Amino acid sequence: MPAVTAALPLTFSPEVASARAEGRPIVALESTIITHGMPWPQNVETARAVEAEVRAAGAVPATIAVMAGRVHVGLTEAELDQLGRAEGVMKLSRADLAACLAQGRIGATTVAATMICAHLAGIAVFATGGIGGVHRGAESSFDISADLQELAQTPVSVVAAGAKAILDLPKTLEVLETLGVPVIAYGQDEFPAFWSRGSGLQAPLRMDSAAEIAAAHRMRGLLGLRGGQLVANPIPAEAEIARAEMLPAIETALAEAEAQGIAAKAVTPFLLARIFELTEGRSLTANIALVMNNARLAAAIARELAAG
Repeated sequence: MPAVTAALPLTFSPEVASARAEGRPIVALESTIITHGMPWPQNVETARAVEAEVRAAGAVPATIAVMAGRVHVGLTEAELDQLGRAEGVMKLSRADLAACLAQGRIGATTVAATMICAHLAGIAVFATGGIGGVHRGAESSFDISADLQELAQTPVSVVAAGAKAILDLPKTLEVLETLGVPVIAYGQDEFPAFWSRGSGLQAPLRMDSAAEIAAAHRMRGLLGLRGGQLVANPIPAEAEIARAEMLPAIETALAEAEAQGIAAKAVTPFLLARIFELTEGRSLTANIALVMNNARLAAAIARELAAG
């Protein structure tokens, strides 16, 4: 594990500090799923379950959040509870990470901010649900997630069930190609669509093992290529909601968001909450299943990287 500059405002949990010292595999986890994705206590229960899945797969989880002017890399039980109950938590991306730290506020990390913090902490693999991307209507709103630029510049391999299906997936793939980000579908040729295994879109790359993905990560470093990799891991077949069933719910939620003038960072939470209602809770069940699945694959990739 690379050395960390002492001046960085990083606080490692005892479990993560021990893993770093011993060179054991570590998987970064985001914290917005805790603060902006689910209500208490299901948020903390889910976070603990994801961490347990990483441990069961042979790696150490490092849930990342900002608390009291420090980036916490790995949360203790008490810190996880505190975060899960906190109010007024900032949703952090690259633009507001430093401000949150400087002001001593509490913040949860999105994909972009988690990648930044993971890289600062010397962690090469990150498991999440789905990345952000190009929103529908971006040609007029210019609403494009910072996650895409982060993948282009921060050398972390991100395991996700593709991009969130509420987005414009063809445009998201086009931007990732323009930015030079490898998009690797795991075990299939089609790019997954979050709750659904298929999107109708061909993935640029396919790999069938954690060893291949780890080898590609190492090769990018050897070649001096900037940025990370997006590993698109399809939701398990038994947990998916078919694309034909999801599309009407997505379209309804998008129309309601537009009618209500919901914009910027409020869009994704609104859409996910409305889709939860429209699918009678099935979208959340599928979301939890795909996060667990991503945690397992990320742990396998981290093991391969740690093995050298």
